[in-house]
Amino acid sequence: MSESDAVESLERLGLTSYEAKVFIALQKLGAGTARDVHRITDVPRSQVYSVAENLADRGLVEIQQSNPIQYRPVDIEEARETLRSRFEREQERAFDYVEDVRDQHDDGAEEQEAVWTLRGGDRVAERAVELLREADERVVFGTGRESLVTDEVERTLRERAAEGLVVVVLSENPDVRARFESIDGIFVHEPPVGHGQESPAGRVVFADGDTVLLSVVGDDTSLGDARETAIWSAESNFARMLSQIVEANLGV
Repeated sequence: MSESDAVESLERLGLTSYEAKVFIALQKLGAGTARDVHRITDVPRSQVYSVAENLADRGLVEIQQSNPIQYRPVDIEEARETLRSRFEREQERAFDYVEDVRDQHDDGAEEQEAVWTLRGGDRVAERAVELLREADERVVFGTGRESLVTDEVERTLRERAAEGLVVVVLSENPDVRARFESIDGIFVHEPPVGHGQESPAGRVVFADGDTVLLSVVGDDTSLGDARETAIWSAESNFARMLSQIVEANLGV
């Protein structure tokens, strides 16, 4: 890390540019006067006095009332702890205010349903696995595309079945069904209406009747992984309603 990088980092911790430069200069000097600090920095000598006073107020510099006045930085670990405590204190104050503002504007007049969109097969697969892992009682996973049954998805379904959850796998693809038919605790079904490989349907995940993920796969092969797009919602009225409708149509 260069000195300019260190100055920028100290600025992000709440110091001004001049304060950061004076603090680093005093670390180099061990102790020094305003003239000494000015000699190795671009901080005007007339500014060093007030900057050093600010650093002393922050607990980062000690001042010796001599003639001329001497400045000495506190121990590195002490400075580190001082800045850390200040950062945490400011963070707590800021988020306390944000929390108060949120509570003041939450009058219960309108409940916004959280429905999220994902793009890209890897991101969809990660979210599907996360929803499967967070379920408490029952999960349904469905796809007609064997390529969308990743090793992580299969391993997670096996683990959830072994943990005693009701695990259902839906697929019109016999190759997908064959991967799970011999696994204890996993119920394999063929949906009443098949879509075939030409369907844009990607994968579906239902969990506990209040969490849902639905994806579609576009036909533009040049997009690769980005062809898959999904919507998902957890513990929402939207997810409960959609789960009831789709699961009823699928017969599960």
